[in-house]
Amino acid sequence: MFTGIVEAVADVVAIEARGAGARLLVAAPHIAAETRVGDSIAVNGCCLTVAECGAGRVAFDAVRETLDRTALGDLRAGSRVNLERALRADGRLDGHIVQGHVDETGRVRELRREPSDTRLAIETSAAFTEWLVEKGSVAVDGVALTIVGLGRNGFDVALIPHTLAVTTLGQLAPGARVNLEADVLGKYVRRYLARVAAAPPVAAGGA
Repeated sequence: MFTGIVEAVADVVAIEARGAGARLLVAAPHIAAETRVGDSIAVNGCCLTVAECGAGRVAFDAVRETLDRTALGDLRAGSRVNLERALRADGRLDGHIVQGHVDETGRVRELRREPSDTRLAIETSAAFTEWLVEKGSVAVDGVALTIVGLGRNGFDVALIPHTLAVTTLGQLAPGARVNLEADVLGKYVRRYLARVAAAPPVAAGGA
């Protein structure tokens, strides 16, 4: 489990084809120093397992399914990615619960800088927006954000200067694909209510 609070922005050193999948190598000295093989790390919001680490670098293997269902397949050497290690049981939950399971990819519609804040508009499917609520939580490339505007096929978030400084979101360009994950608590609530609504009425018992 993750929180959507990015620990480091890392540079992609290389992407090597491995059968139908790929090995992703990133330069992350701070993360690598405290990481072991087998650890889980969210890379742009996608939970990956550390395959190798050392010399300030961390390597991950991504299977074809992961490359097809996320924006990781768009990465190239020189790309920058958000990294977050799995939450410790005694850690602070400063963002929201993020599983690292990407629901779908969206596309950047606009990154608009205003005097008071920066607005990021993301285009999504109508099915994804059904999981969202205004003032609710969403993860964009692994960053926990609050929804400030919601439409049928997309949503807007406000980016504060700190978020722009410590994540990759300020570098996004219109048309770029991003990994999206809706709040898992909202998913459970929505599914539970749908099952309750579909259940046949319970007949009153007699004496």
